[in-house]
Amino acid sequence: MEHRAAAPDDVIVQVNAAAVAAVDERISTGQITEEEVIGIDGGKQQIGGGGGGLTRRTFSQSYKMRHRNPVELTGWQLALLGYQSLGVVYGDIGTSPLYTFSSFTLPDPGADDVLGILSLILWTLTLVSLVKYVFIVLHADDHGEGGTFALYSLLRQHVNFSGKSMPVPVTRLASDANLKFHSKQSSLQPRMLKFLEGSPIAQAVITYLVLVGTCMVMGDGALTPSISVLSAVQGIQSRSSSIKQGHVVLLCVVILVILFLFQQYGTSKVGFTFSPIMLVWFALIASIGLHNMIKYYPPVLKAISPHYIYLFFARNKRAGWEQFGTVVLCITGKKSMFADLGHFNKKSIQMAYSCLVYPALILAYAGQAAFLIKNPSKLSTTFYSSVPDPLFWPMFIVATLAAIVASQALISASFSIIRQSIALGCFPRVTMKHTSKKYEGRVYSPEINYFLMIACILITVGFKGGPEIGQAYGVAVIWVMLITTHLITVVMVIIWQTHSAIAGSFYIIYTAIEGLMTISLLYKIAQGGWVPFAITAFFLIITLSWTYGRSKKNEYEASNLMDRQEFIKTVNMSNRVPGICIFCTDLMNGIPPIVRHYVQHMGCLRELMVFVTVRHLPVTSVLPEERFLVDRLEPFGVYRCIVQYGYMDTQNMEDDDYVLSIIASLKEIAQSNDETMIMDSALANGTTFVLGRVILKMSSKQSCFKRFVVNNLYRFLQKNFRSNISSLKIAPSKTLQIGMQYEI
Repeated sequence: MEHRAAAPDDVIVQVNAAAVAAVDERISTGQITEEEVIGIDGGKQQIGGGGGGLTRRTFSQSYKMRHRNPVELTGWQLALLGYQSLGVVYGDIGTSPLYTFSSFTLPDPGADDVLGILSLILWTLTLVSLVKYVFIVLHADDHGEGGTFALYSLLRQHVNFSGKSMPVPVTRLASDANLKFHSKQSSLQPRMLKFLEGSPIAQAVITYLVLVGTCMVMGDGALTPSISVLSAVQGIQSRSSSIKQGHVVLLCVVILVILFLFQQYGTSKVGFTFSPIMLVWFALIASIGLHNMIKYYPPVLKAISPHYIYLFFARNKRAGWEQFGTVVLCITGKKSMFADLGHFNKKSIQMAYSCLVYPALILAYAGQAAFLIKNPSKLSTTFYSSVPDPLFWPMFIVATLAAIVASQALISASFSIIRQSIALGCFPRVTMKHTSKKYEGRVYSPEINYFLMIACILITVGFKGGPEIGQAYGVAVIWVMLITTHLITVVMVIIWQTHSAIAGSFYIIYTAIEGLMTISLLYKIAQGGWVPFAITAFFLIITLSWTYGRSKKNEYEASNLMDRQEFIKTVNMSNRVPGICIFCTDLMNGIPPIVRHYVQHMGCLRELMVFVTVRHLPVTSVLPEERFLVDRLEPFGVYRCIVQYGYMDTQNMEDDDYVLSIIASLKEIAQSNDETMIMDSALANGTTFVLGRVILKMSSKQSCFKRFVVNNLYRFLQKNFRSNISSLKIAPSKTLQIGMQYEI
């Protein structure tokens, strides 16, 4: 790729052979798709900024004629991927038979009650996990990546989120048009697209939904290890009357501590055992379920008839209604099918669920229901009570291991979610360590890890293994489902351009189902359902305080920029000393006010000045050839560089590599050999990174609440979390911090 700041007439689009080969390789490995490459054709593009305008070269139409199609996987390869997905994707939903039936609290369930509960479970598994997630939601991927942020990323690629009230600041460049590679490019613009682009309030609502959903998943990450491990080890009480609930809770806490302490070594250390464990688990629960069906009540699958649901509510009335939300526990972990999509692909996940996981779960629940019809008093201990005595200890061991697998998946997902939140500017920086050189998405955050560990221990000890923990878990699950339904409907209309009748039917059906479950679970708020809301509120306070403070900081800098003439005069009157000075700023246009502050106190400037802004795009990954956007500013020796990353890109770089990459990009827009020689000379004389340490102070004219958020919450986060370029490994001798207070 070629970067130049020449006139529009002086454009010679070239396709770099090495770049083409690199893109071919990324297509073959599934990192990008054909549509993404086709979407980046064209010549020189004006990106914005001062001087000649930030420019970049993109691939010409000739690449469209020679790029390879994505590799088609054979049936055996899909089967292998499906097998591997068992240990990553299905740990959570696979272990739901441990606690679903036992979370119902009917005092004296009859045969019709059990069949009604089973009917609710069968239809929920089918309509929500199979139809909604496996066959609809999985198609809303962002270049192979799934999850709440993938949906938000797709919407930001197609909708210009430009409202000033946005909680997450969004800056548009002309090059962002290239991000619209998923659209069918229909000439008819959906009404919803026009409405969203013209409604800052609607844009803010969608963004808030994403933030709430993300924080809810963090609550899920704290509850999953607790309920899974606790449900697995609770069965040991049936072996001896001397084993009390306190012993079970203590054993659960020990397992959780070991699990969280092991996170620092990465999931790859235990990953090779995950899939075999889950395969054995599914085989066992299916076999035991079939055995119980034959032994206790062979016609139990007649519960597939929905009229048993009617009989359940007709008999139990309000008590049955209050139990309705509990059924959501049978589909815990269905979001993992979407969130972990990036590690596999749609077909492999669909194959594994449809051919193995779904049938095994149906048999497991049917077997438990058959057992309960003959043994209704065992409802609170359904899982282990329904296991034949000779299989108890093997099942206990496999169940405990499967619970650990389920916990691991949610803990790892929590790390990834925080990483994506940081990349999109929604969360203050925490430590992110990459635990695998082979898989980019495997990260570990000690701060998040220990927070989750403490939360899990408090939840486990606080609930003491009672049914309240199931109610809390159900509340977290259902809210994430509702948010996904809203977002996927918008994606269907705007991106897929689905007929409004079909999209409307989808929305009405699933909002009705999930909404009724949500209303039912409101009765459980006081019985433990408040826990996920408390965890969500904790993370939401951090998220909103951070985004609000950042937006105020950006507003201040945008309104207090150095104008062009002032900057030129300041540079010309300052002494220029050898070397490179890299100013790290959030602004992509204009000169930040901290430069004025810097010159006033230093009295000199380096011979080469580069204003560097790290920009996070709402895409999974940015091509290496598109990483740097450069521009020449006035006067001579001053440049701007925008470094672009996707939300799944790795940003760990040594300072020397970072500077070399920037200089290499600047040389491509050099207008003479002398300019190139000056760059080399400046590079040889060393580099200084200038970081602005800005302190925000809300003036007394603002409300008490705003002053509290900025002066206390945001300032606390700013002081105690990592800096904006903490991903760079900069030697202390190369760093210069300039403090400045902004009164807003």
